[in-house]
Amino acid sequence: MTGREHGTPRELHDWFAVSAQEHADLVALEVGGERLTYRQLDELATALAAEILTAHGGRAPRRVGLTTAPGVLTYAAALAVLRLGAAVVPLNTAFPPARLATIARTAGLELHLTDRAPAPEGPEIPALLLSDDLLTRLRDGRTAPDPLPPAEVAPGDIAYVLFTSGSTGTPKGVPIAHRSMDAFLRYVIDRYALGPGCRMAQNSGLAFDASVLEMFGAWGSGATLVVPPRAELPKPARFVGREGITHWFSVPSVITMADLTGGLTSGSMPSLRWTLFGGEQLTVQQARAWRRAAPHTVIENVYGPTELTILSSQYRLPDRTEDWPDTANGTLPIGEVYPHLDHQVVDEDGRTADVGELRLRGVQRFAGYLDEKDNRGRFLDASGRPVETDGPYVPDEKHWYRTGDLVQVLEGGTLVHLGRLDQQVKIMGQRVEIGEAEAVLREQDDIGQVAVVALRDEDGQTRLEAAYTGTARPAAELRQALSARLPRYMVPHRFTHRTELPLNHNGKLDRRVLADQLAAIRN
Repeated sequence: MTGREHGTPRELHDWFAVSAQEHADLVALEVGGERLTYRQLDELATALAAEILTAHGGRAPRRVGLTTAPGVLTYAAALAVLRLGAAVVPLNTAFPPARLATIARTAGLELHLTDRAPAPEGPEIPALLLSDDLLTRLRDGRTAPDPLPPAEVAPGDIAYVLFTSGSTGTPKGVPIAHRSMDAFLRYVIDRYALGPGCRMAQNSGLAFDASVLEMFGAWGSGATLVVPPRAELPKPARFVGREGITHWFSVPSVITMADLTGGLTSGSMPSLRWTLFGGEQLTVQQARAWRRAAPHTVIENVYGPTELTILSSQYRLPDRTEDWPDTANGTLPIGEVYPHLDHQVVDEDGRTADVGELRLRGVQRFAGYLDEKDNRGRFLDASGRPVETDGPYVPDEKHWYRTGDLVQVLEGGTLVHLGRLDQQVKIMGQRVEIGEAEAVLREQDDIGQVAVVALRDEDGQTRLEAAYTGTARPAAELRQALSARLPRYMVPHRFTHRTELPLNHNGKLDRRVLADQLAAIRN
């Protein structure tokens, strides 16, 4: 289970720069009714990089916050930040201001590129407004930028930082290095035959790691990135058919939503060659529905935590549906771990097992969380033992990352995802630490015990439900309080007041019994 070595790493912007040189007149980006060639996008990003230097006193910032609103300037800004050797920190505009302020503070942002006025609750960070006026000036050449100085970027430098849910109530910063992205791109561009003539859909918001695969899988190969209107995501067949999309990556929930509304008619996506599903377990029924609508596509079920640079395993479904595997939990395998990564599957005692926790390490593994305190409990040393320290620490490259995912090893080494070992769940593909929602609910006045569980609806969607003791509070009041701190997908769908919460024979909260009780109330 030992990975292979890669050649000299390329920094992330260089993947785009090579395509801009070799495919200057090909279309690089289609968004909001506009089409930009590689030359045009490169010129726009270069001019914007000069504006960033001016806004930051003539020197390149270290980390830059970037709005996630899809638009020409947003994509040019991501390239501009990387061109300067800085790290991109996406700021999801749908998040509450208080959460954005925490992310900005934790990331140590030195500049904010935004399409709107900064939130008043946010920290005092200089901002550059990505306005229509700025876009016009950049395109007209009125900024007259001087030649940009070369950026000195080392393979271990940070390319981008994403924030995931944290069990303590504070989001955790995950920095990804250029060398990790280089190893990932070398593998996936070849595996999925990306190149000129391919059209990659951008289904993921920029605050989520799948968007990096979509952007640089396209731009690193000379393909076109096509950004759908957000309203079209639940109607993939219409968008794919109209735009001639060849490559698609999304959460499996998209299949369920589209199928329920009759949006996946037979043969409706003939242009689709490659489909990747990740972020949630993929069922056989979902895959069959997609195959009927896209008869010429290769389907892969993929898996990977953000900490392992987007993806780290894949399972390619056989061409014939009758050859698809029948697993114990009715989901399709996550397949084999990438050949350049190392992995272990171990039981509670740390022994190799057919069912156990998946551990990963290798060139795609991040170097540790921004806040070193978050590393505690997430890494094991080279021999698989807990790191012997009670304080913050930085893991070395031989340390194993504990994914917290329970997997089964089938014959031949194929992995099946069985669930989580902790309280982490996926809501529409977004990682949610249930403990974070519980921590914020627990802070509300007159609240006693708190528990949040994930329940699956008849439409296949997973939603959070909360139960609490103490003083009964109006659900709308609690929802408003949590919405001020948490993203919408982390706010429980319902709040149920109880005089007590169910306990097991050890006196601990029995989440399984509580989930059954809340499901019975709902039904």
